[in-house]
Order: sequence, then structure tokens, then C-alpha cells
Amino acid sequence: MAIRHLLPLLRLASLVVVVPLVFLGAVLFRVRRGPKRRAVGFFHPYTNDGGGGERVLWCAVKAVQEERPDLECVIYTGDDASPEGLCARALDRFGVGLIVPPQVVRLSKRKWIDDRTYPHFTLIGQSLGSIYLSWEALCKFTPQFYFDTSGYAFTYPLARIFGCKVVCYTHYPTISSDMVSRVCHRSSMYNNDAMIARSFWLSQCKILYYTLLTWMYGFVGSCANLAMVNSSWTRSHIEKLWKIPQQTKRVYPPCDTSALQMIPLERDTRTPIFISVAQFRPEKAHTVQLEAFSLALQRLDATLPRPKLLFVGSCRNIDDKERVRKLRDKCSQLNIDHDVEFYEDVKYRELVQLLGGAIAGLHSMIDEHFGISIVEYMASGAIPIAHNSAGPKMDIILDEDGQRTGFLAREVEEYTDAILTILKMPDTERLQIASAARKRAERFSEKQFYVDFKAAVRSILFGPSACR
Repeated sequence: MAIRHLLPLLRLASLVVVVPLVFLGAVLFRVRRGPKRRAVGFFHPYTNDGGGGERVLWCAVKAVQEERPDLECVIYTGDDASPEGLCARALDRFGVGLIVPPQVVRLSKRKWIDDRTYPHFTLIGQSLGSIYLSWEALCKFTPQFYFDTSGYAFTYPLARIFGCKVVCYTHYPTISSDMVSRVCHRSSMYNNDAMIARSFWLSQCKILYYTLLTWMYGFVGSCANLAMVNSSWTRSHIEKLWKIPQQTKRVYPPCDTSALQMIPLERDTRTPIFISVAQFRPEKAHTVQLEAFSLALQRLDATLPRPKLLFVGSCRNIDDKERVRKLRDKCSQLNIDHDVEFYEDVKYRELVQLLGGAIAGLHSMIDEHFGISIVEYMASGAIPIAHNSAGPKMDIILDEDGQRTGFLAREVEEYTDAILTILKMPDTERLQIASAARKRAERFSEKQFYVDFKAAVRSILFGPSACR
């Protein structure tokens, strides 16, 4: 039993020993290696996660192909993927048509960034593991430009040692002051175990651990030549941590507003549809939505039509599928089985169809860095109800021309009130809000992403060293 509990520490210790050796090996390799390939290497170990990060990847690849067609685009992935398969996936799942299929560098050591590898000390374990994984990637193929689109900042110093220009698109910081604050206040959440939250000494140890990780994260992040961030909230944290404000640019993520804006705002409200689009991950807090929806049904006026709730999301692994099973069990406990439907790993066309039938969209993640699905709600004509924090609060659900564009909530009761408010409002009022929300969504369009992304990377791709 004791040995089993020591395994996470042994894994971590082995990484602490291996990482300096990797850097030493990289330096020696750097001296003896040949010239870099005229290519852009995209470090994205999971190309099947189906979320907003994957959409950013494919749009970034397309933008580089348009801006520098002479550069080869290469995807570092742990998935069993082919160039043609990835190209088809980008089009089928996200509607992004790549100019040419990207090349694929298959990574065999992805387990070192899997959270299941580190039951304890997960953040530092995954961070050090990412260095080992990027070592494999860069040894197999060394590009001129190294683009990280998954948030593995600990790989940046290694990429610099290999002679690459480092560009990243950061969706959220690995460690933030909000995370430290929750530990200080001993708040139990998905990233702060209840046992630690109850113990003063364990909380103090975790604060020390987070402090060390914060320092390390600040150092490795500062090695980026260009850091793009997806929201005002993320930018404020990254500028504070990495201290490279001149190289930090806010580039809102690409949201499919063009296709969704073609959907008529008028909806069939005989059975009002509420939709929730998010990966089935613990931080998405789907249970909050179920509880709020169940409470709304209990308080629903008998004269109003009974709504339905649709959960639409991707499952990355067996753990995500287990979460879906538990959500179904929760529906049974709340006696709302017939009022809730689940859609897993749907294709892009089906997602558009489902959004087109919804009058409102739910989103309940605390400190969501941005919230692409919220913008998709707005563009499609579904009124958003999102958590009153971070991206939704600071960037997205703001008034447009003095008109409300959605609702912000924190607790289950507030979500319930928002659901009932939308169900009770006249169609004219709902259409006014939906119209204003659709107009605001244009700020976060895919077209705007290409403009901002290309403007940000141009100095890197066309800099003096880029022409050699």
C-alpha cells in the first residue's frame, strides 16, 4: 500500500532528474545538428479534443498557410492521424478548409502529459512531462517556428534551445492568482480537493507548491517570442506572470459566427429548447445546469410550455464518458430524464442545426477564460446564460448599443431565475435581445481572428531571421 502511494512521487522525482538531462542533451544536440526546416511546427498533442482549442489550431494552420504558403505546416500529435484525416476533420468538425493537408509527426510519449499519470502533483507533473514530449517532437522534426496551441509553456525554453522562434496561443494560464486565492480561502473545487480545503497544514503546503509553480511558469513563459491570449482576463494574468507585455497580444478566438448568423432568429417555442455546448469535463460544471433546470421546471407556471435541455459535447476519453453516465444518473435522481437529451461528438452540421432550434444557451464554468460556445449561442440567436466571471463578464456578455445581450449568474438560484425570465418573456423582447447578441458576436468572428492573428504573427514570420 505504501509503495502504491509513493508511485506519484517517484514519477515526479524521475522527471525532476530527467528534465535537466534533457536540457543538457538539447544543448549538445543543438551544437551538432543541421539547419532547421522551413516549417511551422504546431505542438498540439490532442487533435481530437473537439473543443475551442482545436478550432484555434486549424484556423491558425490555415492563417499561416495563407500568410506564408512557402512554409510547411506540421502537427505534433499523439493521435493516430494522417494528413488527409486531419484535413477532413478540420472541415467536418469545424468548417475550416485547409489549403493543403498538414504533415504529421506522431508522438509516442503522450502519456507523460496525461493527468491520469499524476494522481497527485498533477500540474507540475504534466508541465515537466510536456518537456519530455516536446523533446521527442523536436528531435523528430525541428521547425523554424514552434507554435504551441495547447498551453504547454514549459516547452518554450527547450524550443528556444533548438533554435526555434516560439509563438503561443494561450487559452488560460496553467497557474493563476485565482487558483492560489481559492487555496488560501480553503475553497473546495475541481482543482482543490475537499480534504486539502479542510486542512490548514495541507492548504499551506499547497500554497507553497503553487508559489513554486508560479515562479517556474513565469520563467518559462517569458521565453516566448510572441504570446497571443484569448481574452482580457487571460491577458491580465499572463502579463503579470510572464512579464513580457510588449510581446503579449489579445487575439479573440475564432468563433463560427458567419454560418450561425444565417439562422433565422425566430424559433418554434412550443417546446422551448435550452442548449449547453461544452466538453464533458469537470470544470464545465454541468451539474449546476441540471440543478438549475430542474428547479426551473418545479417553479414553471402551468400556462407555460415545458422546455427541454440539450447537452452537446465531445468525450476525449473514458473519464469523460463516465461523467456523461453520471450526468444521466443525476437526471434520474432529479426525475427529469425525459426533459434532458445528450449528444456526444456531433459533427459541425448537426451542431448548427441544434443551435438553430434553441432559444437560450447555458454555460456554468467559473473563470472561463473566454467561452467560444457562448459566442456561438449569440451568433445563432440563442440568448446566453453564463457564469458571472472572467471572459463572459469582461469580454462577451456586454451591452450592445445599450441593449442587453444575455444573462450572468453565479449560483443555482440565479441560473434558475434567468431560465424562467427567458421562458416568460414575450417573443418581441426575446428577439430584441437575440438581435443585439448576434450583433455583438460579430466582434469574435472567424474572419476577425484571421485579421488579428496574421497581424500578430507577421513580425515573427517575416522577421530578419525568418528569411534566412
